[in-house]
Amino acid sequence: MTRVFWDTNVFVYLFEGGAFAARVREVRARMLSRGDQLLTSALTLGELLVKPREKGEAAVRDHETTIRQIATILPFDAASAPRYAAIRADRTIKAPDAIQLACAATAGVDLFITNDDRLSRKHMPDVKFITSLERAYL
Repeated sequence: MTRVFWDTNVFVYLFEGGAFAARVREVRARMLSRGDQLLTSALTLGELLVKPREKGEAAVRDHETTIRQIATILPFDAASAPRYAAIRADRTIKAPDAIQLACAATAGVDLFITNDDRLSRKHMPDVKFITSLERAYL
């Protein structure tokens, strides 16, 4: 079983559609067929609940339930903070991206998928591979 972390943008394509939606569904189907574990952070969960909040509490609950059913939500906590600080020392990495990478590193994920090419070129201890959605071959 491979532990795969999805950056927020990958979930946005899954839930809201757009040009990359088919690619995300393809990656997810491969993950399911292999028995891979999908992970993301509490930051992603918060970002994904913004749009449903405009529709009301029922939409928020439904969306959160769906996300929790398909992914393990990792906390950004005291265990992640030292990794966050080390990542943020690279000033080219923005704070939200550093939170995502710190959560992934703390969990020791195998693969971090993003659609942010800047991040896909980075190397992080405790994250085996960081790749773009386009180059993600599972």
